Amino acid sequence: MKLLVIEDERRMVELLKQGLIEEGHTVHHAYDGDSGLRLARSVQFDVIILDVMMPQMSGYEVARRLRAECNATAVLMLTAKDSVPDIVHGLDLGADDYMTKPFSFHELLVRLQVVKRRAGNSRRSRLQVAGLSLDCSSRDVSRDGTTVGLTRTEYGLLHKLMSHAGTVVPREALIESTWGAGHEIDNNTLDAFIRLVRNKVDGRHTPKLIHTVRGVGYVIRLEGVS
Repeated sequence: MKLLVIEDERRMVELLKQGLIEEGHTVHHAYDGDSGLRLARSVQFDVIILDVMMPQMSGYEVARRLRAECNATAVLMLTAKDSVPDIVHGLDLGADDYMTKPFSFHELLVRLQVVKRRAGNSRRSRLQVAGLSLDCSSRDVSRDGTTVGLTRTEYGLLHKLMSHAGTVVPREALIESTWGAGHEIDNNTLDAFIRLVRNKVDGRHTPKLIHTVRGVGYVIRLEGVS
């Protein structure tokens, strides 16, 4: 496999590279989140081994941006952050698996094979809800065969909703997935962007797909379907 290790502890990088290369894998590496993200965007990898606590950009933010861009590369988070909320957060942002340090190298090898296979089998390049279609590769969106032009922010919101079609996406999750953790985005801003997306996606089309769940968030689904 062609692997990318994004990890700021140089000793850990060297140990991982040595072991993985001995197992026949090709290994690239980056020592911070920003460099790792650029590398992940420019080279096709089978799996990214991703630390969380790094300079420039956290592993959480790297995972969020990759998934927002429809990058389907399998991600295995390998980190010392071992609380249940940390694990849930990493998986919710799009990681395929989550391992905590210290770890068994043999288990890591097994999990790499599993996440590669799982991602290859399940990651969809096209999202579809009724007549609404979103192509993750080209980032093209259409409704009933008509192209829908979206800004980058509008696309991010729609992608999040369509990735969880039929499930209510909390307001906080929409804000974090679109603008990133730590950004001061108020609810009025989110509502304004959702209105823009709704006007473009639903507009004169029927049935209406984007629905508000008051006090919680938004959901994309056919009317009358729970």
